[in-house]
Amino acid sequence: MTNNNLLFKNVKLGNITIDNRVGVAPMTRTSATPEGVATDKMVNYYAKFARGGFGLIITEGTYPDDAYSQGYFDQPGIINDEQIKGWKKVTGAVHQEGGKIFVQLMHAGALSQGNRFVKDSIGPSVLEPKGEQMKVYGGNGKFPVPKEATKEDIKAVIKGFAEAAKNAKKAGFDGVEIHGANGYILDQFLTDYANKRTDEYGGTTENRVRLLVEVSEAVREAVGQDYPVGIRISQGKINDYYHKWADKEKDAEIIFGQLGQAGLDFIHVTEFEAWQPAFSEGQGTGATLAALAKKYSKLPVIANGSLHDPEKAKEIIEKGEADIITLGRGALANHDWINKVKNGEQLDEFVPEKTLSPDAKIKGFEV
Repeated sequence: MTNNNLLFKNVKLGNITIDNRVGVAPMTRTSATPEGVATDKMVNYYAKFARGGFGLIITEGTYPDDAYSQGYFDQPGIINDEQIKGWKKVTGAVHQEGGKIFVQLMHAGALSQGNRFVKDSIGPSVLEPKGEQMKVYGGNGKFPVPKEATKEDIKAVIKGFAEAAKNAKKAGFDGVEIHGANGYILDQFLTDYANKRTDEYGGTTENRVRLLVEVSEAVREAVGQDYPVGIRISQGKINDYYHKWADKEKDAEIIFGQLGQAGLDFIHVTEFEAWQPAFSEGQGTGATLAALAKKYSKLPVIANGSLHDPEKAKEIIEKGEADIITLGRGALANHDWINKVKNGEQLDEFVPEKTLSPDAKIKGFEV
């Protein structure tokens, strides 16, 4: 693969330039202290990806408030000076290696399975979430039934994201990604079967996307115009892997169209296989979720989903469906994926036992 490969060309997100089009996807690793402070192991982990050539790193989901947002014990937060100080070590190490790093802000909502602040969880409606808690993140059994978020709770959720985004700037992050995907609270509001509200946050797709838009606008206002802000969107969830939007492209048009007007700099879409049609069964025709995000939001798009094969990664960029791709499993198996691909070296296969067993804590990233 020659160096005229588009993967190796720089790209702008908001007002910053990313050195290449390959990023590390956000992956929950539950390796912070019990108080949510980033550890030296996390510093090494993130710095190693930057050293390996990744132009952009997006952190694991980081909780933005001291109420209902925390999803897992030993998950990092970004709500106080101690946590900001811990993240400063991470951002400093990544910058020293020449990389850019965004923090992902995540409110778990009804899928919380470990919160040191409160015992209850909140969601859009009083419904038991599908599926079971994840053992790799310390959970067990069914998810508890959440309380229905009041209007005050919703205001607090929005404020939490905005305040956390300000803290991200203080911690030296290059940008912020709002977690609107994978079944967490913003996606719970977006999901028809999880959201049975009858107010302005429930019912139609326009209403169900409202909270995602309001959070995006609040974060933009909090950090100013010149700081990169994006949102992650998916159909599938950690507790409902194969979910698809009921109204298919009509939903995509409303969701991405509304988010395109919310002051964001990018949309990060994740599917199991990013190159597959968003709605057709199997190997059909039809646009990918990345292509639909691009079409209706008119924003730069980051694509995620089994793109560790360099040819697949290159293809989705060359087609113009995405501006950047992110890797999860491919990055865990190859901390230096981009350097290996540039040099024509063989990539290592992802072995779950090395990284995600018996738990999701960071392994293999010692100094």
